Amino acid sequence: MIKDILAPGLRVVFCGINPGKSSAHTGFHFAHPGNRFWKVIYQAGFTDRLLKPEEEQHLLDTRCGITMLVERPTVQASEIDLHELRSGGRELIKKIEDYQPDVLAVLGKKAYEQAFSQRGVHWGKQKITIGATQVWVLPNPSGLNRATMDKLVEAYRELDEALMVRGR
Repeated sequence: MIKDILAPGLRVVFCGINPGKSSAHTGFHFAHPGNRFWKVIYQAGFTDRLLKPEEEQHLLDTRCGITMLVERPTVQASEIDLHELRSGGRELIKKIEDYQPDVLAVLGKKAYEQAFSQRGVHWGKQKITIGATQVWVLPNPSGLNRATMDKLVEAYRELDEALMVRGR
């Protein structure tokens, strides 16, 4: 089972959709070699070095955390049904209310729309908040996502820069 990486006082909590089979097997978030999460957050400025999935606890040193919408591992996120996403969205809100990071970054537009019953969502900062926590939607770093590495890094860097402007 994969555990959340959460603590009080975080700048951002990255929320993946659900663990892939590689993550479920290793017990680490974003463990599949084709997943670009660790490279993206490094290149976007969230970490000062490229972390390996097994070093995920070091994210707390940078005031970043990780959680997921659905805990059930699948080969592809498309195997998750609407009921699971909605239930996961409710659980996620409770976690975020407890920890109150500066930002919750949901990784995937469709998953965010389904989990939070939203339509026509744009990338980036959303209008809703969870308590004092801003909500952002960023592209999913999965290797199955067709977004280029440059586009991913640009989207994540926008969040990192917004946090710096807020003094976080």
